[in-house]
Amino acid sequence: MLTALSIRDFVLIDRLNLEPRFGLTTLTGETGAGKSIILDALGLCLGGTAEKRFIRAGTDAASVIAEFAPAEDHAVWAALESRDVACDPAEPLIIRRIVRASGPARAFINDQPVSAALLAEIGDTLIEVHGQGAATGLLRPSSHRSLLDRFAGNEALLEACGRAWTRYAEAKAAHEALRAGIAATREDQDWLTEAVEELDTLGLEPGEAARLADSRALLLQAGQIAESVAEAERAVSASCVEDGLGKAARAIERVLRVPELASSGDLPALAGAASDGIERALIEIEEAGHALARLASRIECDEVGLDSVEERLQALRAIGRKHGVEPDHLPDVHAALKARLQAVTMETGALEAARQAEVDAAARWRAAADRLGRARRAAAKGLRKAVEVELKPLQLGRVSFRVAIEALAEGGANGADHVEFEAETNPGAGFGPLRRIASGGELARFSLALKCALAESGGAGVLVFDEVDHGVGGAVAAAIGGRLRQLAADRQVFAITHSPQVAASGAAQWRVAKSGRKGRLGETRVSGLEPEERTEEIARMLSGATVTQEARAAAAKLLEAPCQISSPSTT
Repeated sequence: MLTALSIRDFVLIDRLNLEPRFGLTTLTGETGAGKSIILDALGLCLGGTAEKRFIRAGTDAASVIAEFAPAEDHAVWAALESRDVACDPAEPLIIRRIVRASGPARAFINDQPVSAALLAEIGDTLIEVHGQGAATGLLRPSSHRSLLDRFAGNEALLEACGRAWTRYAEAKAAHEALRAGIAATREDQDWLTEAVEELDTLGLEPGEAARLADSRALLLQAGQIAESVAEAERAVSASCVEDGLGKAARAIERVLRVPELASSGDLPALAGAASDGIERALIEIEEAGHALARLASRIECDEVGLDSVEERLQALRAIGRKHGVEPDHLPDVHAALKARLQAVTMETGALEAARQAEVDAAARWRAAADRLGRARRAAAKGLRKAVEVELKPLQLGRVSFRVAIEALAEGGANGADHVEFEAETNPGAGFGPLRRIASGGELARFSLALKCALAESGGAGVLVFDEVDHGVGGAVAAAIGGRLRQLAADRQVFAITHSPQVAASGAAQWRVAKSGRKGRLGETRVSGLEPEERTEEIARMLSGATVTQEARAAAAKLLEAPCQISSPSTT
């Protein structure tokens, strides 16, 4: 429900704070007092066009703030979440719109900047306006299917149809993707076969190109390396190191055999160390010679080996360029090409399985859509009767109503039906869109009849009826008031009215008046009426400028209806 409405510097409104309550609130006042201004302000806050004319003369900006308290499962929360607008369903929903004399208009939801388009989107879920040229929800063909489904209680059928459609869409996409992939593969089948055979023949090994590159680099330096090794061998052999070390070993051995050496302090230890060192040197020089010999035998300038390595490396690089990859990535390419070629050979079974899965899913969706369609057609008859029952007391008995359902060639998650409400305003004139109803007053009353028929099927929690009583009076106006009160049993309803019968039907009443002294800009003010004030206001509506006692008595009688509450807070 709408819990607060704050308007600043808007047309003729200087400052206005309203705190509406649950149930039916009627708005009355002289023609031209500014009742429509309040609707304009509310419309601006819910995504309407931001016009400079809304700014009160002498001010720089107009602002409207509307505070709502939607239920935690209200559609508005999901819409805001999908647009990344952070809101807590446990907190009020506060919408603010500002129109500036210089610069663009701005919009906020709970102090977060948003677009006017988002306001318009969520506005339709919060408030429905019905009346003189303004009708949301009920008179939009795009909403008729969901309204019929809510009337019929088709939630379970809709959910089943949606699930079936999702599975069908997934199966269809999988089939199409496989078919497209196979078609592309078939076009390349000869090339694939040749490429796989070429890579098979090549006998690829992981990391082979890198190893070949290292071998090639080594073979290219083999001559220089062999020369250096030979030089080392010559140096070792030419220096007669082994002979010299042998002589040194024998000499030290003679020293160690001297008997007196043992009693000469540390001389034996030193001689022993020298002997061990010479022995190790002999071993090391011998091992070095063997190592040089082995190295020399390995590092030979192998022209044949170099040619073989270069030939293999060039072959790998050439085929790598052919496939647009480095040679070491060729094994991955080989595996991928073999998989594609294998898919070609297996395509018949896989493609048939995918096609059958799509056919089966389509059949299940069609069955779900047909069940939903039958439920809609059955409910359409009930809705037609319910609406026509409501039309008669609203002086629209000559108007006929029907729900036109057309089967669609292609459907979706919501089935395969186009649903539109149609009316015949005069017998024999033929059915057509609801907007063919002649006057705004009739349009508003038709909206009221639809809302009464659909009262138990959800929709916006706030309804606004603008002069739904236009051009009628007496029993018809009383019937309108009764139906407005009926609608307000479980929601918030506002009715702008010139009818005393409708005004008296409200649980609360606001009076809209324009004040101002000569030569000064007038102001629109809204006052919540206490019981005595309501009697006087309704008496004025009954008798005109001069209020008579008879009018007061008639007003009091109209107000004898139960369930009246205290006036809403207005400042």
